[in-house]
Amino acid sequence: VSKVTVVMMTALATGLFVTSCGAGSAEEETTPAPASEAIDLAGTHLVLSELNGEPVDVSVTAAFGEDGSVAGSGGCNRYNASAEVEGDSITFTPPASTMMACDEDTMAVESAYFEALLAASSFTATAETMTLADEGGTEIAAFAAQAQDLAGTSWTVTAYNDGQSAVVSVLEGTTLEVSFDEDGAISGNAGCNSVVGGFSAEGGAISFTDFGTTMMACDEPEGVMEQEVAFVAALESAATYTLEGDRLSMRTADDQGAVELVSK
Repeated sequence: VSKVTVVMMTALATGLFVTSCGAGSAEEETTPAPASEAIDLAGTHLVLSELNGEPVDVSVTAAFGEDGSVAGSGGCNRYNASAEVEGDSITFTPPASTMMACDEDTMAVESAYFEALLAASSFTATAETMTLADEGGTEIAAFAAQAQDLAGTSWTVTAYNDGQSAVVSVLEGTTLEVSFDEDGAISGNAGCNSVVGGFSAEGGAISFTDFGTTMMACDEPEGVMEQEVAFVAALESAATYTLEGDRLSMRTADDQGAVELVSK
């Protein structure tokens, strides 16, 4: 073998060795993990299912707004707060709530829920559930997502706008009911007469068509017919709605209270 041939073979072998080492080094390089992205909770409607490991039989809700706001029912009082989310970390501001008093058990759940919000440090969320954990990783609250579909639901009215910018309770001795059928029809009772018509509800917006009532007259209790007129007008004025636990709230286009209902 000539000297030139030996030199070329040696150079070729050296080149292969260098290439092989270089490839091995590239394979051993660690690719940086992608930065954690914030999970978008905006538009999420949740119902509390467990609190500190125990099932909850009080209707506690949380609705996340586009602006980072959180609002709902603590079981007795309405509350508002804000949530700052970064990756799977979450921090709530102290909830501001109304000041109603309910039974002792309900108030205990509400108090513990507000404490859980303040103790929350991280969360996990899917399309169906969300859980909150404290700084030590202990799960302190679990929620189930609540669909906002009205079709196939039935409700009892608890309050309505009386036409004078006031939301008032239903007269004692009267029952106002509304049902939303799967086929887009609405039916119910306005205290004296039956209610019929059609509805469209999607994305938090609601409207009614072909709305009407039967034509009976009732004398008792006093004010029942005036209530009926005001209730029907309030129902027709509804432009938006929110489902929270066992409660349905309808509001007008200018964000005034229209009708408040509870699940039958």
